[in-house]
Amino acid sequence: MQNLEFGLTLTVLGMGGTLIILFLIGLIVDGLNKILLPGEKKGEGRG
Repeated sequence: MQNLEFGLTLTVLGMGGTLIILFLIGLIVDGLNKILLPGEKKGEGRG
């Protein structure tokens, strides 16, 4: 039972840590887009 508890704890912490890191990367990318592309509007994209 101790191995099962350790495995489940590691799984939950790993998934939670991954989601937090991805969220922080998204915030950093959004911040850089606002800093580096201040005048570009949503309708005036490159595509």
